[in-house]
Amino acid sequence: MTAKIKKILVPLDGSKKSFEALDHAIYVARQCGATITGICVTPLYSVSIGRLLTSLRNESLKEIKKFMAQAKRICAQNGIVFSQKIVYGNMVSEITDYASYRKFDLIVMGSRGMSKAKELFLGSVANYVVHNSKVPVLLIK
Repeated sequence: MTAKIKKILVPLDGSKKSFEALDHAIYVARQCGATITGICVTPLYSVSIGRLLTSLRNESLKEIKKFMAQAKRICAQNGIVFSQKIVYGNMVSEITDYASYRKFDLIVMGSRGMSKAKELFLGSVANYVVHNSKVPVLLIK
């Protein structure tokens, strides 16, 4: 029995690696007739710092919408249906939880994202997803 890939989840953070992962996901999607969902997890801030926090969230949301629109455009140019999901919470667990809950067939993600500090740990988000996901993960190095 062969597994059919119909739904692919791609964590996006605007980094070059996340868009390289999107390119690979597009390739797989074209071969399988799958759709792609781009997910961006933005942190929840537990400490309120008033206007500064609101401004930071607004700027962050603007950037997210910009690179999600770019991802949608790239997918459309390749004939792939793309949907987006912006989630607030803990990046490492939200990706695996969302993939399991929505019954994705594959997660395609870059080995490293935007965070320079986390790059020292060989992509701690990617490491967590690979080791904790119930959904198969294709890691793009």
